[in-house]
Amino acid sequence: MSGPPGGARRPGQGRVLAALALAQFICSFAGSNMNVMINDISEDLDTTVQGVQVAITLFLLVMAALMIPGGKLTNRHGRKRCFLAGLVVYAVGALLCAAAPGLGVLILGNSILEGIGTALLIPPVYILTTLLYPDVTSRARAFGLIMALGGIGAAAGPLIGGLITEGIGWRAAFVFQALVIAVIVLLSRHLEDPLPPDPNSAFDTGGAVLSAVGLVLVVMGILAADNDVGLMIALIAAGILVLLWFLRRARAMERAGEEPLLSLGLFRNRTSNLGLITQNIQWLLLMGSSFTVAAYLQTVRDYNAIETGVIFTAATLGLLLSSLSAERLAKRRPQRTLVVTGFAVTIAGVVVLIVLAGAYGGGWPFVPGLLLIGLGLGLMLTPSVNVVQSSFPESQQGEISGLSRSVSNLGSSFGTAIAGTILVSGLTEGAYAAAMITLAALGLIGLAAAARLPRTPAPGGTPGGAAAVPTAP
Repeated sequence: MSGPPGGARRPGQGRVLAALALAQFICSFAGSNMNVMINDISEDLDTTVQGVQVAITLFLLVMAALMIPGGKLTNRHGRKRCFLAGLVVYAVGALLCAAAPGLGVLILGNSILEGIGTALLIPPVYILTTLLYPDVTSRARAFGLIMALGGIGAAAGPLIGGLITEGIGWRAAFVFQALVIAVIVLLSRHLEDPLPPDPNSAFDTGGAVLSAVGLVLVVMGILAADNDVGLMIALIAAGILVLLWFLRRARAMERAGEEPLLSLGLFRNRTSNLGLITQNIQWLLLMGSSFTVAAYLQTVRDYNAIETGVIFTAATLGLLLSSLSAERLAKRRPQRTLVVTGFAVTIAGVVVLIVLAGAYGGGWPFVPGLLLIGLGLGLMLTPSVNVVQSSFPESQQGEISGLSRSVSNLGSSFGTAIAGTILVSGLTEGAYAAAMITLAALGLIGLAAAARLPRTPAPGGTPGGAAAVPTAP
């Protein structure tokens, strides 16, 4: 597909971009806004902090497990149709949560239906953005807005959720999500699918089941760590075996000339592989620190939902400042530099959180660290996505978009599961420090991967050197 000459704007393209960005916002918001409702939900539904953690983690896990199948379905049914179907399923789940009488219904609405809806609607967001903005500069601007709203949704989720919870009630936060979905549907009236659907496109149902089961087993194993180490080992081992079965099956299908759920050829691109690692750990850091700090403030320091949300405005401000600068920064600095710097700043923020929270009381010691985390994450979210998406031609955008979003949401699941499991095992100062130290250590892995990204041409040739990777034809 080729865009308008010189990347000219199509009629209604502004509304379309607003719809895509809002979709990313509400899905990211859903992943973090429950963090400030932990006490309210657990008391109202007669459950525990761990019960709420399971609901949050399962939501993120369902997204991760179904994102690759969701990306493949866009080829068969069309990007717009999948996008709208995902919005409808998501809205039904949100309204079900608003009326939930117990934890089981909350998990059905939030973890299952909202997770499925997100897996259907998010891959089209990234595929459509890549197709509608074919040149690197306009694509960086579009991804900058989408990732900014995604990051802000995750960071501002605690504040918005806190305001709604304290002012009306936690159930109203899910009604708010349904209302935003209605706005997105209205904005999507101008959305046109750049490519026709292919009803004959192959869909690997067996691969979809294997990949989902494998990921679920691994994350459930992490969640079981604080109760039964033996069960944790068994679940994780079983999950790894299922995922290996999935990969072996995909390789056999490719050799037989069939189309598996995920082409193993996607993993032959070194630049994309490194970019996927950075994406995974970025969202692990964001969601892990968000859950840990929010749970700690409410259960250890007895902050209410709105007080917790106000403290998180520091992270929101940092994300807003750096994410909205994505286009300008892409013109001046290589993407590798932005990702490396982002990880360094984020890790520094985690360290500051540990040191100041341990030395001082009150809420202000959390502000500097959260601000740094927001700045660091906002700095690298967009270039990491652009590196991955721009590494593949148009024909593979469905697959790589699903893989990219799956890897990112799997990072969110890991962050909440790992840090949350450490925290809820003790809910003490020591457990908080241990969870944050674990996040910082994992951040170092992301930094190492970012440092190995290829050095791109200095600014002056192409924006941020982004053209060093192949773009859609």
